[in-house]
Order: sequence, then C-alpha cells, then structure tokens
Amino acid sequence: MMVVGLTGGIGSGKTTVAGFFKKKGIPVYIADDAGKRLLETSEEIREKVMALIGDEAYTGNTPNRKHIASVVFYDSEKLEALNKIIHPAVAIDFEKWRGKQNSVYVLYEAAILFEAGGYKKCDVNILVTADKEEKLKRLQQRDNSSIEEIEARMAKQWSDEQKKKLADFEIENHDLALTRSRVDELHEILLKRGKN
Repeated sequence: MMVVGLTGGIGSGKTTVAGFFKKKGIPVYIADDAGKRLLETSEEIREKVMALIGDEAYTGNTPNRKHIASVVFYDSEKLEALNKIIHPAVAIDFEKWRGKQNSVYVLYEAAILFEAGGYKKCDVNILVTADKEEKLKRLQQRDNSSIEEIEARMAKQWSDEQKKKLADFEIENHDLALTRSRVDELHEILLKRGKN
C-alpha cells in the first residue's frame, strides 16, 4: 500500500484538499490530530512532557495546550524536544492505523512533513500552496488571529519554495473547482502508481 504525504504551509488549505481525497474513498491520517490525541491518552507521553515543560503542562490528565504552546513557541530547543517525544509516537500510531486500511494508497497529512523529515517515509509527496494574501485571509477568518501572530507562525515553517524542491506534485489552492479537478487528476495518477 502506497503512502502519500500531504503537506502545505499554514492556511494553504491542506485540510480541504485532504477532504477531497477522503470523498474519493481514500483513507486519510491527520498527524496533527493524532499528536493531540496521543498527548491526551498516552501516559508515557504525559510523563515525558511534564518532565520537559513542568507539571503545569497538564491539569490532571488534560494537556494545558495554551501553556505548552507558550513555552515551546519561544524556545526552539524545547519545541524540538517536544517533537522528539510526539513524532515517534505518531509514527507508531500511523503504522497501526495503516495496517487496518484496505486501499491502493493512503494519505498522511502533516503540517511539518518536510521540516520533520516525515516525507522520507512516504512514497509520493504532495504540496498544497496558496499565495500569502490568501493564507492570511483564511487564517484571520478561521482563528481570529492578528496578522502579526499569523506571520510569526508562518516564520516557523519552511517557505513554499523550500518545500517545492522535495514535493513530487503541487496543488495550487486558489479556486476550489480547480483544486478539486487537480485532486481528481492526481487521484488517477496515484491509483495507477499504486497498482504497478
């Protein structure tokens, strides 16, 4: 079974694109959602995160996401250490999930697929792009964030130019009808590749 990595910068619309693949019957694994779930359910992760960030990282068994984010956002070493706790657990969880799927290919959607090196475990990688103004507009509507907050988050991710060098395919997500037809086209290509 082929693994297709799907990524894109914040606000690019990768979740929308993943939804189009899902409508075609393709199983979609969303790494960020899995990370959040494991942060809540894994005792081992909870212990490691509390050792790294302090007891305030959790209230009982519930992760204090605001506190965790406020600590790692300004401390790149702690962010890297947190990723080293969560990413291996997500990788194991993905393999268990993949073993239960029955499809020519599955989609592995991750925000930092290239930055974290996860793309190396995928057979094919798709990058979703949109211009900066479009991303800013979407994120302001979605998160109610200021331009400054959004740009600070964008600065933590690689640029589309950096990501394009590692992507096998690109989906420019400016017009939903065009995006959907690009997904249709890629779906056919991936089915052929997966069957060979």
